Amino acid sequence: MPAQTGPEQTTIAGAGGADSDVPRAVEYYSYNRVAKSGPARGEEFYYFKCWPCHNEFQKVAPQLKGLYQRGKLLSGQPVTDETVKDKIRNGGAIMPAFRYELSDADLADLVGYLRERCCWDTENPPPNPRYHANPTPGVPVSGRNLRGGPWGAVRSVSGENRQAIRKEAEGASESVPLEGIMVQLHGQNSNFTTTVYTNTEGKYEFPQLPSGPYSLRIARALEFQPYQKSVRVNGAAHLEDISLQRATDSEFVPPTRENEAQLSGAELVGNLSGTAQEKRMFSYGCGSGCHTYGQILRNRFDEKGWRAMVTHMTHNTGSLLLQKAVPNRIPPEEQDVVVKWLASVRGPDSKDMGYMPLAGPRGAATRVVVTAYEVPRLMTAPHDPSGDSQGNIWFNSHRTAYVNRLDPRTGIVKEYKIPSTPGANPGQHWITVDKQDLVWFSENWSHKLGQLDPKTGEVRHVKFPSYGRALNSPGLGNLALSADGYIWRARGNHIDKYDTKTGQAIKRYPLQKVESAYGNEISPDGNFCAGGAWPEDFVVFLDVRTGETWELQTRTPRAGPKRGGFDPENNAWFGGTGGLLIKFDRKTHQLQEFRPPTPNISFYEALPDKNGEIWAGEMYAGRFVRFNPRTEQWIEYVLPEPISHNRRTWIDNSTNPVTVWYVDHDGILVRIEPLE
Repeated sequence: MPAQTGPEQTTIAGAGGADSDVPRAVEYYSYNRVAKSGPARGEEFYYFKCWPCHNEFQKVAPQLKGLYQRGKLLSGQPVTDETVKDKIRNGGAIMPAFRYELSDADLADLVGYLRERCCWDTENPPPNPRYHANPTPGVPVSGRNLRGGPWGAVRSVSGENRQAIRKEAEGASESVPLEGIMVQLHGQNSNFTTTVYTNTEGKYEFPQLPSGPYSLRIARALEFQPYQKSVRVNGAAHLEDISLQRATDSEFVPPTRENEAQLSGAELVGNLSGTAQEKRMFSYGCGSGCHTYGQILRNRFDEKGWRAMVTHMTHNTGSLLLQKAVPNRIPPEEQDVVVKWLASVRGPDSKDMGYMPLAGPRGAATRVVVTAYEVPRLMTAPHDPSGDSQGNIWFNSHRTAYVNRLDPRTGIVKEYKIPSTPGANPGQHWITVDKQDLVWFSENWSHKLGQLDPKTGEVRHVKFPSYGRALNSPGLGNLALSADGYIWRARGNHIDKYDTKTGQAIKRYPLQKVESAYGNEISPDGNFCAGGAWPEDFVVFLDVRTGETWELQTRTPRAGPKRGGFDPENNAWFGGTGGLLIKFDRKTHQLQEFRPPTPNISFYEALPDKNGEIWAGEMYAGRFVRFNPRTEQWIEYVLPEPISHNRRTWIDNSTNPVTVWYVDHDGILVRIEPLE
């Protein structure tokens, strides 16, 4: 059956228009990505606050589609704007009260959406106002052109910090250079934003960019006043120096909603009151990678409301929350600690005292170019990227019917709408492109393997065993495609090798300790390794030639090895939800653990490059790490967005240095290009 490609996606009027200078994180935090007000904004409230419990596949709560045609609520009250608002304000037996979280204006937007256009459509999610169907042409890429563009410097305003005052007293310059400042250029009618970083002299230099009007701005200024200026770019032009003024004389950033939105989750948790144990229990129970910390901590509930939220989230699994978690994600006594901590730091009357951000990038961490590409639609939950032989990047959607192809040279995304399975939520989990440029993907909710031929648009589906899991329960997540065209995964207390034409296992290797695994990988020499193995802290390795298996548990409890890949020596590396990188040593058959410098983080995956360096997104920290196992040196690249919700990395090893791609689960495709 062919995929639908249709016309390119158009845009609608959103929070700040297609070329908004409002920080993306602020729009996200304020539910303003689609629109500033009205039913369109209400859809964003519905997606984040209502859909997980009220989607069409749930039975725990009534569907909200057609609510105003029913006449009465379950309570027997008539369906009116006021009765619906009261229900949302006051909650119910298993529903938190939103009266501390949603203002009257917020409720009006949400109720307007429920009345006029509910509900969010997995087949047709809303367009992204920042995406252009006909963007400004890009610069032709022949090799890498990471230098030779606009350049300038960033300095602090005289007298605005102790260092400047001291230098003035010594008769030095009236201002001082600022290292590690993230400088951005976003072209008018462009689908990507380029970020570079200032060096020790405060200087920055962009890659070659198309000529035209741009917005020059500072990303995540936080301790400085916001900066934005319209400029015209024409080749390697010198841009007027940027002078930044501190936002406060204090070492703490003011606790405004805008600043809170631009903090990473790790920074926010680090600044909240509470013990290390409370924060660790929160991280373990609520930080497995389903969402950002910000999605939790931007809310306000009383203790009863937080208990309802935490109970529902920890007692069920998968984005649709249909499958009961057995056992529950965290023990009852720890769940109680998490609930009470959340009620204390994000209760009705809780207030933050001010924020101290983590240290910015220095040295090697500033020698990088980061490009963020817009995607055509919002609320799709992009999951995995993979590159083809033509330089395109493919990425999928975890909650909607689209597989997408980005041309990095133009920023244009071509959508392929995948035929859905009746009764199943559309959406994919894993994606990879083979040597023939055929696109393979897993459909987690319908338990099918898909193959897309981009030349013809034809899609082929094969049903895989569900192992007792109902439709719409997570059943076909991450797979491994071997060089000889077979699919591998660990499930049902064994490792299986599957025929992609039939979906049937043709070879089976029994496991003694492990029931199943999350991240399944095949090494270049044809051996199997998996992380995320249940029980939770296991790594599994299979020598395919001998049939011998190793089932190893991590030294650190709750290390949570999840997804990974192989280095040039065929050692397996995994990112751990407990905030560790985990190595399976091929020669010793032992596990090693490595902890990064930044606290309160999690890894969803890790991927080695051709040189043996390990790349991984520090989930919740807004940083991407580059770890050298030979020297055990860490480089943390600070990202212009505070999220780094990275579920999978794809590395282009054809460039030198390598080029790293990841698709953020909250809706951008990111390219990281180190200069060395």
